[in-house]
Amino acid sequence: MIEPTPSAANWRKSSYSGQGGQDCVEVADLAPVIAVRDSKNPGRAPLAFSRSAWAAFSTRLKSGL
Repeated sequence: MIEPTPSAANWRKSSYSGQGGQDCVEVADLAPVIAVRDSKNPGRAPLAFSRSAWAAFSTRLKSGL
């Protein structure tokens, strides 16, 4: 597995996140992986997914499955 470099990340939250911003999942493109972390614990190592795995996951979410 490729270790993401969170300090170099441009983290973003879903537009569906609440205005408080406390309980969010954040995502960053850390080519060649997509990194995902919990905004309540940004110091913890993020999860890393291949681009194809992230695309498949996103597609399933958008389709409501």
